[in-house]
Amino acid sequence: MFDIGWSELIVIAVVALIAIGPKELPGVLRMVGQWMGKARKMAAEFQGQFQEAMREAEMADLKKSFDEVREAASGFTGGNIMTSLQKDVSESLRIDDIDKPAISKFDIPAAAETATPVEPPAHPTTPEAPTPETFAEADAHAAATEPVARDAKAS
Repeated sequence: MFDIGWSELIVIAVVALIAIGPKELPGVLRMVGQWMGKARKMAAEFQGQFQEAMREAEMADLKKSFDEVREAASGFTGGNIMTSLQKDVSESLRIDDIDKPAISKFDIPAAAETATPVEPPAHPTTPEAPTPETFAEADAHAAATEPVARDAKAS
């Protein structure tokens, strides 16, 4: 603990012998030994209390984790876990709507949910037969776009 070697201890002993004297030295050494014993006892007591506090903290943590596990396990009592597993498996293995595309509520726009109903589409009608006026317009258009070709044939 203290970095004191044998040479330092001899120096301290010689100084104590000279300063205290050989008559009172045994009483002083006894008193120093008692103080050292008290200091060691207090250190051991402090260390024991510290370790006891650590054990109590560990026990509190252990009790807390045990309570969490017990609380989590209480949700699985009575076969609830088996029924939820069976439900999940049956939903994932269901194939009755496999050909239909999945439609969620996010696929439908919000405007479609609140909009008025849409009218059914109109039925297609047959086109009218061409009239002589339409033939004349087609000939006039063809004549207007091909005058260069006629002039080339005439020359």
